[in-house]
Amino acid sequence: MRNEGLGSWPARRARKTPHRTALVHGDRSTDYRTLHTRTTRLAHVLRAAGVRRGDRIAYLGPNHPAFLETLFAAGTIGAVFVPLNTRLAGPELAYQLADSGTRVLVHAPDRGALPDAPQVHTYVHVGEQYERLLAGAADEPIDEPVAPDDTCIIMYTSGTTGRPKGAMLTHANLTWNAVNVLVDTDLTADERALVSAPLFHTAGLNMLTLPVLLKGGSCVLVESFDPAATLDLVERHRITFMFGVPTMFDQVARHPSWAGADLSSLRILTCGGSPVPTPLIAAYQARGLTFLQGYGMTEAAPGTLFLDAEHAVGKAGSAGVPHFFSDVRVVRPDLTPVGAGETGEVVVRGPHVMAGYWGLPEETAACFADGWFRSGDAARVDEDGYVYVVDRIKDMIISGGENVYPAEIEDLLLAHPGIAECAVIGVPDDTWGEVPRAVVVPHEGVPLDPDEVLASLAGRLAKYKIPKSVVITDGLPRTASGKLLKSRVRGRYGNPNT
Repeated sequence: MRNEGLGSWPARRARKTPHRTALVHGDRSTDYRTLHTRTTRLAHVLRAAGVRRGDRIAYLGPNHPAFLETLFAAGTIGAVFVPLNTRLAGPELAYQLADSGTRVLVHAPDRGALPDAPQVHTYVHVGEQYERLLAGAADEPIDEPVAPDDTCIIMYTSGTTGRPKGAMLTHANLTWNAVNVLVDTDLTADERALVSAPLFHTAGLNMLTLPVLLKGGSCVLVESFDPAATLDLVERHRITFMFGVPTMFDQVARHPSWAGADLSSLRILTCGGSPVPTPLIAAYQARGLTFLQGYGMTEAAPGTLFLDAEHAVGKAGSAGVPHFFSDVRVVRPDLTPVGAGETGEVVVRGPHVMAGYWGLPEETAACFADGWFRSGDAARVDEDGYVYVVDRIKDMIISGGENVYPAEIEDLLLAHPGIAECAVIGVPDDTWGEVPRAVVVPHEGVPLDPDEVLASLAGRLAKYKIPKSVVITDGLPRTASGKLLKSRVRGRYGNPNT
């Protein structure tokens, strides 16, 4: 076949393992032959709606087989898939639809009012309309030539650094990222993955779902995360592979059913988005489970660094070493590598790194230097080559001329038995320019004393790093992927007089 991209995956997998289960959603199971047939039919529907090579097709809705069918159908005809975050407000969604120039929007039935998007000429409602269109479509093979370097997905960044930008990920980017996952996590053909992280987020799609489907395993799609349901699904479907952010795994471990839950099928737990607190690692190790931690970014599709089970304890706090087909350096501003223990910026290069930002040539040029993508993240490297991500460079606090990295303080705060979440920000100070402030969320029912929280850091951090104040709150603003929105924390708690 002339299609060398993701659109060919259902056909290639169907000819190898047609009767194996690809997707499970509720009571419905879809084997690979059926997935191929439905994807082909949807591709014919999209062509009949006027979609051609390079046109953009967006999807708005929770995890559902139609999400993946739309992704593969777009790839079948050389179109570009645009996954939309269901948690965005109407104007935010309208911006992404307009910015990407989306022509077709496939959406879930419970979306309510859809965003105002004049350039969208076709709406496909997942449900009766969707099934009716597929039932009436042809299923003759489509052999559109699609090259590995063609754009497959425009995936918008979470917007923690300003207005979201669309990262253009090619078919090759996604394929090489999946290969990295296969190499570094030893996936098997009988893998059963629980997909409760949102598919519109790069990790849920690219670090979990696509690698499992490439290998020929099964994905159990869950529309929203629930800790009780997670424990039930692991036992009922004999789940072997899960991905989540630390807050998800923490909720599972704190659920009343945790102690008696059957977790014997679990083999792989991968975690990203933020460092895993030491107490959470211990809670899972007590059940014989070890986290495989990673670090990545949408622009790298996203896998960049990976810490395997063998080093999860000895290198606790590290993001690991580069994935197999990934090159990572920690560099000074002039791009020379830092020495052991020295802090610099993470840069990455490899076949999984994006082609650029959609419609933003200047921003694209600014984020690449001599072929390396500049992450904007600060990190240090130990003598064994393991990378420890410290913080966003722009989040660094300069207090009295000293550099303070909030993540270092946050890691210690999260070890406090009464703290569930935290964020450290800089607030203005007449003497030092700015000083750290800790914004903390207590565990439910646990009283926190700000003075005691600060006292717990004494002797563990240099005095200039210890926050000068503690704010206790009920929750912290996060993206759908669990990433902390520091800009909103600063806006809410950055006044030193509050």
